[in-house]
Amino acid sequence: MTVIVLTNCPAGLRGFLTRWLLEISAGVFIGNPSARIRDVLWDEVQQYADQGRALLVHTSNSEQGFTFRTHDHNWHPIDHEGLTLIRRPSAGATQRKNSSDVPRPGWSKASKRRRFGRG
Repeated sequence: MTVIVLTNCPAGLRGFLTRWLLEISAGVFIGNPSARIRDVLWDEVQQYADQGRALLVHTSNSEQGFTFRTHDHNWHPIDHEGLTLIRRPSAGATQRKNSSDVPRPGWSKASKRRRFGRG
């Protein structure tokens, strides 16, 4: 079994995948292609995803019974004692991306607490 999930990808890529897989929901494709076809499809997804994200899950001969690959995701698979887990970015790292959330130098401690709700 193979599952491919696309987010914010071109319509042409979705059309290409419907030749081999069944689209059960918007951007969610399932099927049972051979390993060679699955790898070719994944190469095409990586090449034509543009600004989009993609996730491939397929059955394998492992403890979990499946494995997965990601393309342009913030969440990354890691190996932990033989199990593949997903590492999510820390909440602090995603909150600090806006420049308005970072206190400017020169503010008093009381002003920082009042504005940013710390301490």
